[in-house]
Amino acid sequence: MTRYGYTLMTEQSGPRELVRYAAAAERAGFDFEVSSDHYFPWLDAQGHAGYAWSTLGAVSQVTERVELMTYVTCPIMRYHPAVVAQKAATLGVLSEGRFMLGLGAGENLNEHVIGEGWPPVNARHEMLEEAVHIIRDLLGGGYVNFVGDHFRVDSAKVWDLPDHPVEIGVAVSGKQSVETFGPLADHLIAVEPDASLVERWDDAHPGPSRKIGQIPVCWGPDKDEAIRTAHEQFRWFAGGWKVNAELPGTAGFAAATQFVTPDDVAENIPCGPDLDAIVAAVSEFAAAGFTDVALVQIGDAGQEDFLSIAEKELLPALREAG
Repeated sequence: MTRYGYTLMTEQSGPRELVRYAAAAERAGFDFEVSSDHYFPWLDAQGHAGYAWSTLGAVSQVTERVELMTYVTCPIMRYHPAVVAQKAATLGVLSEGRFMLGLGAGENLNEHVIGEGWPPVNARHEMLEEAVHIIRDLLGGGYVNFVGDHFRVDSAKVWDLPDHPVEIGVAVSGKQSVETFGPLADHLIAVEPDASLVERWDDAHPGPSRKIGQIPVCWGPDKDEAIRTAHEQFRWFAGGWKVNAELPGTAGFAAATQFVTPDDVAENIPCGPDLDAIVAAVSEFAAAGFTDVALVQIGDAGQEDFLSIAEKELLPALREAG
């Protein structure tokens, strides 16, 4: 049975609001909650970029049941992988075992802030591979020493560990990343309902795993207003990840999407009050073999109304369809 999640979108809501939404999402019946991990919003109109790890620490204390997850953290520049392991273990302790670490190769948008330049994609994947090895070893306990092409770790140890090691999901998009990370990660993360990606993952990954997807929606009682909100807040999504990973700031995303129209957005993101359209879009992930799908409700202003409709109508409809 497919599990359904709620996205804590750090780019469009402040930290206090996200903590409140997280508690409400658990009450509404969502199975898990994921958080973006950004230093910048995608567009100035979004207007937020609070620290995901502090926010998740607070969320762990106002929730009791839902699993928590980063979707996703980049452990190759802004964060050293040894520090990511410490943060993940601490959240595992605070949440009493409800935290999963989602990792990815990152975006220039967030990593440029440390002033080291943005490596080409092959180097980023090499860095991520080393980072996964370091993080997994540290989450397993004991002292870790590591010397790689990109990272060094000198006698590191994470002292506060949860009872069970934090599991790791890695965002993948193609054959090369699947072959690299399928054997290393516990779970797959992807944002497109691609059945061939799931099949390749199952071939590369030893044993069972979860496949965790994510989909943006903009539910609202007025379809035209929902489309306007989605266009203002989420038109950056139209670029695709090969473009999105490379642009260095909000001005770049504004320029790259200046010719994306509201109709373009509405063709790719379910907008308005039609729950059947949302169910149909989410069901594509289940049909492709995904076990978990996190929903992004676009826009800060409509979160409470969305969570109310999710509890009463949307989640029951999704579970019936799934």
